Amino acid sequence: MANAKALVRKLIELKSASVDLAVFPEAFLTGYCVNTAKEAEQISIHANADENHEILTADGSISVIQGMTDQLDIGCVVGFAGNKGFGHLNENLPCELYNGAILFEPGKTPRRYIKTHLPFLGYDRFAEPGTALDVFNTKWGKIGILICFDQRPPEAARTLALKGAELIVLPTNWPIGAEVSAEHMSIARAAENKVFMATCNRVGTENGTTFIGRSKIIDTRGRVLESAGDGEEILISDIDLQEAREKRIVNIPGEYEMEVFKSRQPNLYKIIGKTVQ
Repeated sequence: MANAKALVRKLIELKSASVDLAVFPEAFLTGYCVNTAKEAEQISIHANADENHEILTADGSISVIQGMTDQLDIGCVVGFAGNKGFGHLNENLPCELYNGAILFEPGKTPRRYIKTHLPFLGYDRFAEPGTALDVFNTKWGKIGILICFDQRPPEAARTLALKGAELIVLPTNWPIGAEVSAEHMSIARAAENKVFMATCNRVGTENGTTFIGRSKIIDTRGRVLESAGDGEEILISDIDLQEAREKRIVNIPGEYEMEVFKSRQPNLYKIIGKTVQ
């Protein structure tokens, strides 16, 4: 609950700066660096959702955040170590852990995304992967959510873009060693799909693991609009999501033009759908 209260204080500050949608890091509400399944269950908080990803039952911290986003008329995406609650009700049942993020939109039921691509690292070693890559319709536009390692396979961001995502938000826990993800991959994902990207990484150290920051807001051509260092910062940028709806790039009219999606040759990519042994 302490992290939820810290988030609420930050939302009040951001609202005073006329922010519409805020993004917080992966596992912001709970922490991430655990070494055993028991520790993973202990830090996790409960949140269940229906087939439309709308929250049905959840820990009290989720209600606190929802109440404040409604009151302030501000949206946010925040990451957390989640559980589906069963193991907390009956110790003989599995806890069903997952790595999730919740999209809060004022006046609407919060919606949940579950991380679909898991590294062998921290809490993810004990979590089950999500099974859906869906785009959320919001009052701001069409938003896709990925979490940290989800951006490494390019198919995840491409799937969201093909489904109409105009902005992909990426809560992360990039530690030392993930500099390429922070400095290059997120830029590539924005440019190759002609979407906006907003990455939000944590800073500091948890249980011996140090995180590198370097959050970014990136436009549809891969240009970095705002960038952070390795300390805590607030990045704010005005973006027009309509730019992401036009997938044609015109550098010199009639001479130098490109189609991001129409130039694709899906028949050549069939191997992408095959499982690698």
